[in-house]
Amino acid sequence: MRGLPGLAGSLRRAAATAIGLIYPPTCVGCGAATGDPHALCAACWSGLRLIERPFCERLGTPFALDLGIGALLSPGAIAEPPVYDRARAVAIYEGTARDLVHRLKYNDRLDLARTMARMMAGAGGELLDGADLILPVPLHGLRLWRRRFNQAALLAREIGRLSGKPCDLRALARVKATRPQVGLTRHQRAENLQGAFRVPVGARPRIAGRRLLLIDDVTTTGATGNAAARVLLRGGAASVDLLTFATVTRDGL
Repeated sequence: MRGLPGLAGSLRRAAATAIGLIYPPTCVGCGAATGDPHALCAACWSGLRLIERPFCERLGTPFALDLGIGALLSPGAIAEPPVYDRARAVAIYEGTARDLVHRLKYNDRLDLARTMARMMAGAGGELLDGADLILPVPLHGLRLWRRRFNQAALLAREIGRLSGKPCDLRALARVKATRPQVGLTRHQRAENLQGAFRVPVGARPRIAGRRLLLIDDVTTTGATGNAAARVLLRGGAASVDLLTFATVTRDGL
């Protein structure tokens, strides 16, 4: 009986090896051959503009030059500080990053959530370390019915699995069917999201005094993150950070 777990593990590895021989791993971005499953090929990696320090400690967007002065804030963060404490992202929203986001959201490539979440867990390690609870930016029920899934929820669940942090899919609700944000100005996006989110009464004890990590696929102007964070803080959260796969740069960088 003691050998059964080891035998089961050996059988699983053998099965995985056999499947790999029949169906060699391919790039999740373009379908080219790769050495590992759920990975990107060299060409797709080169199309990612990964975000590394130096970057704005509030917005998580990169600086053009390393000024070497420790923690820095960008002009955008100083002029319009976000409601959330800190934002982090894997890459700039262009090239491969934009393609992956679009395929996950619009082409039903749900398998991409695993790869993207793994990269997000790495980029947002400092946020995950301090988080008590992970939660996704929710979709309104009508949009969820049309799309059939919430990409932010897929990412949040996978990040929770990778990090061992609890994930709550119902701590924040979207109660207003807002129009799509694409094409709206920063001011219009903020107006569009007024009253869009609510913390259900039953969820308030689950977020009270806790440090929350909000998950979404893209940060554009920060309007969605701000609207969600504002409601969560009013609902009793101690702090809210934001982790996305990609971000649109500010300050012309």
